[in-house]
Amino acid sequence: MRGLRLALSWLTVLPVPAPEVDGRSGARAISWAPVVGLLLGGLASGLLLGLGLLGAPPLLAGLLVVAALALLTRGMHLDGLADTADGLGCYGPPERALAVMKDGGAGPFAVVTLILVLGVQATGMSADRWGALLLAVTTGRIAFTWCCRRGVPAARPTGLGALVADTQPLAIPVSWTLAALGGAWFAVPGHPWLGPVAVLLATGVPVLLVHHARRRFGGVTGDVLGAACELGTTVVLVVCSLG
Repeated sequence: MRGLRLALSWLTVLPVPAPEVDGRSGARAISWAPVVGLLLGGLASGLLLGLGLLGAPPLLAGLLVVAALALLTRGMHLDGLADTADGLGCYGPPERALAVMKDGGAGPFAVVTLILVLGVQATGMSADRWGALLLAVTTGRIAFTWCCRRGVPAARPTGLGALVADTQPLAIPVSWTLAALGGAWFAVPGHPWLGPVAVLLATGVPVLLVHHARRRFGGVTGDVLGAACELGTTVVLVVCSLG
């Protein structure tokens, strides 16, 4: 259970004592990340349902849930999304892009990306489709396993990316994706096909992002993992809001 404890410590604000961090425990933590997503998705879905019962307008409810998820995750994945947007948007060699990502400031690409992603997430939530939110948050964490699959190098010799890159056998992300596809049929009442389509499209996000990151940065970083998580979550919410 060291991997699960580390995943909870890394990916949430829950006061879980973290075990000693090394390559082995980091790999296990990534393997457990979808379970953390299921927990966070359950909390977010419960909040969305509660706000709906209280009569909160859908947009207000969506914004509050987005804020709650940011608090529960320390805003870590949003920070990764912002840094990745700035890194991909800058000119220069990989070293220049990585320096921009590590700078800590938010450039124009980061600001626009955050506004769009958070806005789309908030408006894509609906109390009568709480299952879609549960699926979206879980699928977003499955993206971690795709980003860290075998054969994907780290862009830097240090940092989170170096600790977890190239650690997940292909069977790990494939198994989690198949499990998500099984549950996705129940995510949108009356439109069972939307959930599986959303998962399949969201699975393409980390695959394409990693492909581009390898060309632009030379590999993945912790920021790329966060970006894949948020983008995957957004894709599922968008698809499941259709129909």
